Amino acid sequence: MHERTTPGPGTWHRPLLLVAAVTAPFVAISLAGLALDGRVLVGAPIWGKPFKFAVSIVLYAVTWSWLVAYLPHRRLVRWPATVIAAALAVEYAIIVAQVIRGRQSHFNVATPLDGILWGVMGTSITVLWLANIVVALFLIRREIGGRTLTWAVRSGAAISLFGIGMAFLMTRPTEAQRAAMREGGFGGIIGRHSVGVLDGGPIMPVTGWSTTGGDLRVAHFVGIHALQALPLLALLLAATARWTTLLRGERVRRRLVLVAAAGYAAFTGLTLWQALRGQPLTRPDGLTLVVAGVLAALVLAAAAAVLATARRDPEEAR
Repeated sequence: MHERTTPGPGTWHRPLLLVAAVTAPFVAISLAGLALDGRVLVGAPIWGKPFKFAVSIVLYAVTWSWLVAYLPHRRLVRWPATVIAAALAVEYAIIVAQVIRGRQSHFNVATPLDGILWGVMGTSITVLWLANIVVALFLIRREIGGRTLTWAVRSGAAISLFGIGMAFLMTRPTEAQRAAMREGGFGGIIGRHSVGVLDGGPIMPVTGWSTTGGDLRVAHFVGIHALQALPLLALLLAATARWTTLLRGERVRRRLVLVAAAGYAAFTGLTLWQALRGQPLTRPDGLTLVVAGVLAALVLAAAAAVLATARRDPEEAR
């Protein structure tokens, strides 16, 4: 396993960059839609979903494009990355098309066309997840910009796979939907993102997450973007090390990243547990607060221990 020179943008994966470039203008287009189009769908402004997905897809595609540049230039690597790009493009195209039609994109099988589009989306999500696994397996065998960044990328990729997998929990029909199908009152929706309440109730601004019940999209979002958050932390630690002698050792930065990765993974699990218990992110109960407090205390204690070790023995931290 050999460390590779930091690849320039010219070596990044082009299909993923293309998807990011094509999707990026839809951030502005969606903002314009939010300002000019007053339609509401499932309790949220209709252009809110294209906006959120555009931002997320741009971040995700650019990150993977950069990471793939570190991998061997073989078809076994490049093709799964291209599949990721294609799956992202297909999913976003259907989201925008359904917004234009004024129809719900996710979980919607109310008409034959809606059912076909949702089936294609569901397939693209599955293919995206499988392709991510393939590329991630190659990724964990490489060194990327030093040991600290390498472990940030490895842990971020693993947590991201878990975050994508949360989508499968949302596609299962609820008990009420099963009962409606048995009794002939089916409304054309199979799946949900809310727990304990119906989709379409009061929501948080921007994110659109439920404020009255659990929301599986919280863990989905948090988990997916570990792939950006943890490498960004590694880069920030490296930048800070220029002014802080305590962080100049590669070992201390790597240990801090591993502590952060463990905390991030636990926090992702906590948001899933909270949602499955029907609690909105904004209204945790006492048990959730206690668990969150213990988690925060453990992460801070572990980080403090790493720094204390480095302070006592600078050679140990190198």
